[in-house]
Amino acid sequence: MPMSTAFENRLYPRLSAVAEAFGTPFHIYDEVGIRETARRINAAFAGVRAFREFFAVKALPNPRVMAILAEEGFGFDCSSITELILARRVGAGPRDIMFTSNNTSAEDFRVAALEGGCRLNLDDITLVPKVPQMPEEICFRYNPGARRTGNSIIGNPVEAKYGVAHDQIVDAYRAAMDRGARRFGLHTMVASNERNADYMVQTVTMLLDIVTLVSRALSIRFEFINMGGGLGIPYRPDEAPLDLESMAERIRDRLQRFERAQGYAPRLFMESGRFVTGPHGALVTRAINRKDTYRTYIGVDASMTALMRPGMYGAYHHITVPAKAGDHHRQTVDVVGPLCENNDKFAIQRELPPIADGDLLVIHDTGAHGHCMGFNYNGQLRPQELLLRADGTVELIRRAETVADYFATLNFLPMETNA
Repeated sequence: MPMSTAFENRLYPRLSAVAEAFGTPFHIYDEVGIRETARRINAAFAGVRAFREFFAVKALPNPRVMAILAEEGFGFDCSSITELILARRVGAGPRDIMFTSNNTSAEDFRVAALEGGCRLNLDDITLVPKVPQMPEEICFRYNPGARRTGNSIIGNPVEAKYGVAHDQIVDAYRAAMDRGARRFGLHTMVASNERNADYMVQTVTMLLDIVTLVSRALSIRFEFINMGGGLGIPYRPDEAPLDLESMAERIRDRLQRFERAQGYAPRLFMESGRFVTGPHGALVTRAINRKDTYRTYIGVDASMTALMRPGMYGAYHHITVPAKAGDHHRQTVDVVGPLCENNDKFAIQRELPPIADGDLLVIHDTGAHGHCMGFNYNGQLRPQELLLRADGTVELIRRAETVADYFATLNFLPMETNA
């Protein structure tokens, strides 16, 4: 079910007042829901020794939300130096950060490994000699090659730019050992928005098979496996949710069987983002225009610069009109923004209540890969982010961009070269 009823019940009674106070558009996140999901994950994996979730910062890189997740015991999965700096600013130490980048520069490795430290997860065997100083603990991202992924977001692993190929994996660890690595982890990320628990259990089984393969070849033990993220959420009302508890129980069973056979079991890490925060965010926008031509278009004051997924992936995001909740009449409309792009649409031929100028629309499930994927095409400015706190108050946690922000990068000292 998109956006929990509990979140709606917390938000909708105060929505008009929030929109009046802060203006629209804005993304708003639900602290109660985020904490509940974090605790649900920790409880589901309580039977797995030393389990830890490393929140995928790319999903929602806001330090206020990250601080909440740190309070719940989460670490952070970072894909860039900027994300790594964000994690450090909310108090994350070297053991709290998984740095999983790709096409990484030597300078980035220097900042990651030498200026504060992290758990270094290498994306390619050729990166081994490029790390300025090989840490004692090293991890590699594994790409299994031909494997069903079930959606277009992650793509076919054979065509993906990520990870070490199967026939390179032993050599990758051998090369890291030659440079001084003595403790080892194994990571993969071959799912996105996956609601099939079987697939995630199979992913852990695959990782344990690779652990066995590499351990036998090099006589090493693994400190941890990282099953990646990709846990899915039901964006459409008729979609079934992932059975997290069943998945966790079956994964625990796989680890126990491995321990009986091998005499030990590696720790289990996970790096979900969407599952943790996705349903606990919404984009609130106001209707500003109605256009009746070959179709009916409802123009709103947000654009795909605030939520790219529908335009980029054709992704579905549920939309409600709280003020018209009791109106059972429906009109088929496209909900569109102001960009000079025809894919600037939040909904295409969607049945919604009759919408008038000034009505507030709530676009569900924007708590992951929403604001963070924003951009400035047409000079559009990214909206503010708000937090609906557990005590019912609303806090500004990122201001909206301004015209001054847009022009800030044009303020610089003149520079030229004859090269």
